[in-house]
Amino acid sequence: MTGAVPAPTVDGRRQRSERTRQLIIEAYLALLRTKPRIPTSSEIAERAGYSVRSVFERFPDLLSLRIAATDYAVALGSAQAPLRHTDADRPTRIHSQVGTRAQVCEGWLPLWRALNANCGESAELKARIALIREAIRTRLGIMYGPELSTLDGRRRQHTLIALEAITDFESWARMREDNGLSVEQACAVWITAIDRLLPPTPAA
Repeated sequence: MTGAVPAPTVDGRRQRSERTRQLIIEAYLALLRTKPRIPTSSEIAERAGYSVRSVFERFPDLLSLRIAATDYAVALGSAQAPLRHTDADRPTRIHSQVGTRAQVCEGWLPLWRALNANCGESAELKARIALIREAIRTRLGIMYGPELSTLDGRRRQHTLIALEAITDFESWARMREDNGLSVEQACAVWITAIDRLLPPTPAA
């Protein structure tokens, strides 16, 4: 009888390795939320409950960890913030989109800052930033489809760019940190700005 690799043992080892990898990513994200800088490998290992060696066994360097954490956060954020009320009236759509975007900015601003830190050193990070911005514009295009449909191609593109700029992470940070607005006050600012920027809603 020929010997066979004990698949359950191999699978169990792989699952433990994946679990360790996931805990390291979660530790990295948790540290970003508590400290306004990119954490060190020692801090990440301590927070995750592993050795520094374990960190670098799963990730060749901290840049790789940063990219993996970004991918995880984007997937998680998309799951937590689905598009809602896309067929509703204008005020409902604006309030829905602003509420969802505020939730994302409030939760993921530290990661966005880490993603942009020294991003010029990595083509992968720059690509992630571009994809995130494109995804935001796509969501805006869906939420405000009726209004944007009244514009020609160039004006529609420019309006989408302006909408993204109004509701980006930096805008949220300025309102919340620099100007001391509450979440509700900051949302109100966005709601007013978006309503003024959008063209009239076409008649049904």
